[in-house]
Amino acid sequence: MKRFVALATRFNRWRYTLYSPVYDLVAGLFVEQRRRAIALLGPRPDDKVLIVGAGSGLDLDFLLSQRSLTAIDITPAMIAKLKSRAGKLGVDIDARVMDAQRMDFPDAHFDVVVLHLILAVVPDPLACIREVERVLKPGGRAVVFDKFLPDGKRPGLVRWLANPIARLVATDINRRLADILSATALVKVHDEDAGFGGFFRIVLLRK
Repeated sequence: MKRFVALATRFNRWRYTLYSPVYDLVAGLFVEQRRRAIALLGPRPDDKVLIVGAGSGLDLDFLLSQRSLTAIDITPAMIAKLKSRAGKLGVDIDARVMDAQRMDFPDAHFDVVVLHLILAVVPDPLACIREVERVLKPGGRAVVFDKFLPDGKRPGLVRWLANPIARLVATDINRRLADILSATALVKVHDEDAGFGGFFRIVLLRK
């Protein structure tokens, strides 16, 4: 399992390096979902905020009032784009190349965590969400925006057949959020449809 995760993580770094020049054309389609998710999260200006799988920094537009921002991504090319975007926006941010499945942060370090389009991408989402729980302070909040199979349901034939291609290109479309959260004690406090008939969801969590 560890070997598979390591190989899949390297593959993610490689493919998102290839995607980096055009990443914003696709990921930028979800501006309103990002805005809504961060509004639900409601970070206070002095909160320590962590963006996991930050990509090119498309969430920065909605975090301009934050005084303590940290962002991580597995792909150096994405972090370079994020730093460039932050510079243009005048945002001071600690941006690092880091594996979301093994974060190099102390326990209980952040007040809020943003997880946009990452839990369906990382090879081991359970490891990722455990790390989120670890680095969150007690009472801390996390917001998830991603695509999930409805909890307790199995994929239909079309979705089952499409998933291997989706995983090769970018993302797993058959992960269930309840299965992922079961690896933690995080509490779901809000869950809403974020588009495509509930294919995308925005979920607010609390530690």
